[in-house]
Amino acid sequence: MSKKVAVILSGCGVQDGAEIHESVLTLLRLDQRGAQVKCFAPNIPQHHVVNHLTGEEMPETRNVLVESARIARGAIEDIREADISEFDALIIPGGFGAAKNLSNFATEGSGCRVQAQVLAMAEAFAEAGKPIGLICVAPALAAKIYGPGVTCTIGNCAETAAKITKMGGQHQTCDVADIVEDKDRKLVSTPAYMVAKSISEVATGINKLVDRVLELAMEEPQP
Repeated sequence: MSKKVAVILSGCGVQDGAEIHESVLTLLRLDQRGAQVKCFAPNIPQHHVVNHLTGEEMPETRNVLVESARIARGAIEDIREADISEFDALIIPGGFGAAKNLSNFATEGSGCRVQAQVLAMAEAFAEAGKPIGLICVAPALAAKIYGPGVTCTIGNCAETAAKITKMGGQHQTCDVADIVEDKDRKLVSTPAYMVAKSISEVATGINKLVDRVLELAMEEPQP
């Protein structure tokens, strides 16, 4: 029986939204494994807009849901419409959108807040004992979702790891091709472009993450 997986996107483009390679590789692997997927995004303004050619901020505004629809080819819903009872697992790709739109981690670090609708959805999955996969910088939100003691990885960035630790998380160094699993919480994370030098390296870690999340979704709930 195929599993149903929700994917939260955070815009379109590494500097101000969801990392496109990570998002597409996640969706590809889920499809290859026969999962049924639905994408969601918050219907909110982006933190800012970045010219990906020059790296400079642009004097315009964009909407996170509208931009995320580019990656999802229009097949996406407002996160307020999500019903977690319909899904077996949740995956959040990285990109600065996770740290700028889904949260304010990019500006506030360990004092960050997760966007209310995103936090409510992720907490609901966690409380239901359903697996969650966090990719790239998205694991920086783990302690906000699960509380102190959660184990996750963003690779080997000491500065980001220190912020995770300050929030109460337990950071574990990880190679780009591997995953870190918090078995008690059914949380799987992988560093992707926090460490990767190529799209092939990103694919290796994301494939492992997706495969493990689906394996956890197949397990019987603990009494």
